[in-house]
Amino acid sequence: ANTDPAMATSTTPAPTPPRTPGSASKQSYSDRFIPSRRGINLQDSFALLPDSPPKKRETPQEGAKDDNLDTYNMLLRSEFLGAESGGRRRTDESCALLSAKSNLFRYRSVPLAWDEGAAYALSPVGSDAQRILCSPRRTPRKIPTVPYKVLDAPALQDDFYLNLVDWSSLNVLAVGLGSCVYLWSACTSKVTKLCDLGREDSVTSVSWTQRGTHLAVGTSVGEVQIWDAAKCQTTRVMAGHLARVGTLCWSGHTLSSGSRDRLILQRDVRVQEHFTSKLSGHKQEVCGLKWSFDGQQLASGGNDNKLYIWSPHSTSPMLRFNDHSAAVKAISWSPHQNGLLASGGGTADRCIRFWNTQTAAPLNSVDTGSQVCNLCWSKNINELVSTHGYSQNQIVVWRYPSMGKVATLTGHTLRVLYLAMSPDGQTIVTGAGDETLRFWNVFPGPKSKGDGARRCSTSKGGLPYGDGMRPQRGEASAGLTHAHALSQKTDIWRTSMRAPCVAWYWASGRLVRVVWGMYVKTAQAMRVHSDRVLGIG
Repeated sequence: ANTDPAMATSTTPAPTPPRTPGSASKQSYSDRFIPSRRGINLQDSFALLPDSPPKKRETPQEGAKDDNLDTYNMLLRSEFLGAESGGRRRTDESCALLSAKSNLFRYRSVPLAWDEGAAYALSPVGSDAQRILCSPRRTPRKIPTVPYKVLDAPALQDDFYLNLVDWSSLNVLAVGLGSCVYLWSACTSKVTKLCDLGREDSVTSVSWTQRGTHLAVGTSVGEVQIWDAAKCQTTRVMAGHLARVGTLCWSGHTLSSGSRDRLILQRDVRVQEHFTSKLSGHKQEVCGLKWSFDGQQLASGGNDNKLYIWSPHSTSPMLRFNDHSAAVKAISWSPHQNGLLASGGGTADRCIRFWNTQTAAPLNSVDTGSQVCNLCWSKNINELVSTHGYSQNQIVVWRYPSMGKVATLTGHTLRVLYLAMSPDGQTIVTGAGDETLRFWNVFPGPKSKGDGARRCSTSKGGLPYGDGMRPQRGEASAGLTHAHALSQKTDIWRTSMRAPCVAWYWASGRLVRVVWGMYVKTAQAMRVHSDRVLGIG
């Protein structure tokens, strides 16, 4: 027998220690660990950043495709990321916050909730995906790809730095053609020649007051004229600039004018002085001016590629933005968020940039691929429209803040240099060097309670406020619910549904016409108790 102590030690098994409740956790089963992915929210763990949308061909109508793509993405997230993803993408900040709280590598799987009906389901997708597919879908908005009206505009200048089209709150369009200013009534389609500056001068900018009763006209010799549109008479001529006045903007009784002489003049039309303050900051021509809706900030853009924000009580800019690489003419304030400003650059820039003027921070930038000539926010929905020049001459409707294209409209053969919006916010008019004005229905109507939502609605046929209006006997239209008849026996006449904003009242032998809340007498004025009366003609 082998009596070697070493051999005895190697062949005799060691005694097994007694198992205790705590010894199981210390026992080693392998020399490596494979993390388990089961039960982990991958999107939170890896903090996936929002992927850039694939480049698509530009089509006139892209809203429906975007909705289908969103539904497909929600379905994929629900199937692959689980119910915790909620069928929607989370921001990178929230992903980083959640991933910091949980460990990326887990060595024990968390049991998932078991769907008892999944084994017998006939659908290839889970219950969460079925819930997404069965949810009601938003009906895509259809935007006509052709203008419903085209007007000839002979001698409309093809100059990027001018602003020759503006639409008043009383539904009158002002257009500067050569040395003349013409007014086109959207209610009656009547054209009126407001003024003629003569051979030695020309119109370089027009701008209506908020009330729509007076029009400011900038000239090539540096003057600013104020005209009474109802009387077709000039009320005042103000000097101060040494070169053409390419841009004008109102804020209450204050009129701001920008010129090729690089100055911005603040004018109070109630005082005798031609201007009350002078803003100097731009190194080249001032081609864009826009007051914020609260009247506390003035945005100015110049041919020096600069965007400045001014305070009404200071002569030096409070904010300076230098990110554009071309002239900044397109400027627009958001009516939905205070301090949100959009600006567009010229041919060398081609970008639409968004700024928060409350924090002086840039928010976003989108390369449009062509010169940005104008920007305008919708009053009724969080979207904006841009017009472009070289090289596509298109009109694009954007959805904010995703900046997805809702529609791309074409028709102009030259740069779309001029843009204005109707008072109800549904219709835009564009002008170009091809000497045409084109009217487009692009935005939905204003959201209001009851029948009042139809007060400013455009017609299905495209004529926004009626051409060739024919009175028909009947009840008062919904847009005139705020008007009170003189007596209970008043006979009310109104137009057809093509022009719901115009009505005729027959009271005591007097025919009174009502246009857009503006009461115009034909025999004698009718007294109307309403807080929405804009004026009595």
